[in-house]
Amino acid sequence: MGGSQKGILARGFGFLTRQEDAYSVNMVRRSIENFSNMLVQQYQSIYLIALGANSIQVGLVNSLAGVGTTITALPAGWAVDRYGLKRAFMFGTLFMAVGTLLFGLANSWVVTIPAMVIYTFAGKINMTSCPVVCGSTLANQDRAVGMQICDSLAAVSGIVAPVVGAWVITAAGGLNVVGIRWVFFLQLGVLGAEFAVIAWKFRNPKARPTVAKGGMLGRVREVMSKGVAVKRFLLYQSLGIVPLYLNAIYVPLYAAQVKGADTFTLGGMATASLLVPLILSVPSGKLANKFGRKVVVLSCLPLYCLSLVVLYLAPVAGAVPLMAAGVFQGFYTLGIVTGNAIRAEIVPIGLLGSWSGLLGLFGGIVGIIVPISAGLLWNVLSPSYVIAVLVVSQLAASAVLLTVPESLGLKREA
Repeated sequence: MGGSQKGILARGFGFLTRQEDAYSVNMVRRSIENFSNMLVQQYQSIYLIALGANSIQVGLVNSLAGVGTTITALPAGWAVDRYGLKRAFMFGTLFMAVGTLLFGLANSWVVTIPAMVIYTFAGKINMTSCPVVCGSTLANQDRAVGMQICDSLAAVSGIVAPVVGAWVITAAGGLNVVGIRWVFFLQLGVLGAEFAVIAWKFRNPKARPTVAKGGMLGRVREVMSKGVAVKRFLLYQSLGIVPLYLNAIYVPLYAAQVKGADTFTLGGMATASLLVPLILSVPSGKLANKFGRKVVVLSCLPLYCLSLVVLYLAPVAGAVPLMAAGVFQGFYTLGIVTGNAIRAEIVPIGLLGSWSGLLGLFGGIVGIIVPISAGLLWNVLSPSYVIAVLVVSQLAASAVLLTVPESLGLKREA
């Protein structure tokens, strides 16, 4: 091994050893959860179609799930501040497993509604809690790199998962109800492993108070008064997260129904989308720490839009262009992780849970409106209009982010 490689490994090891255990254990937890999510992500909408749903009903299922997460977003964020991250992670993971079990046992698309509501609500709790770990344990000069390292590790597990899912589905009977059902049962076992890691190894970060003071609405008012440009950031994130609700539903559906992608092409697209975060996460984190978070985010979003253009222009059954679209789709993940560094730096540490809950509330509203609207566009006009919505949302998000102050080096209260 060359001296430069040894130096890189030494710096990486040094970075990890100076962080709290909460950060390191959360990286493992998130990697397991990402493997779990990527097992089924490409096949969930196809599973609903196989169970008898149409494109509008697929959007309806996801929108109804968004109602649950919207109603509970603020209480979930407050609970993270009030009861601690460990309890939040355990609760979230347990009910993700319940939702997964219901998916696996479903015999009609209607049965997937409570499954999706439970799973999405529980997953939102974990999504609310995860950035709080990095926001509470990493110093400003380490935060962007630390978040990208965490994302890289998650990407490694996510690269393997779609291929594993494709093999399971193929072995169980193909891209139909019976074949896809078994991948949900595998996901259930993976979530059991995640729960074990949280229960045995995770400890709450030292920087966060054990018990937060104040009621839920009072803490939201504190976020608004003590945070920096929080209203503009709320608007940016509301636009920026549109792909979070449509990528997993309509991009694979578009690839399968419009472009003729088969099981392994769909799995390959999901795997390809993780290559960019895996390869560029640490370099982009260093760039964000040197030149600012906004520069990286604003560079990534147009490249994600390019993935949608490639998807739209790909020929029918063109596996290589579809894989290329998957590769460029990875820039969205790269940008969103760097954006999470901004959200962690514009409010005081003790308010990060309530801030995440407020972001979850607005994200939930987006999650109600966008999937069902996209389903209507798909069914009434054309599937291509859904791709257009994704592009426009990211261009608008970029415009709003230009008005948000750079958070690198921003001083904040503890």
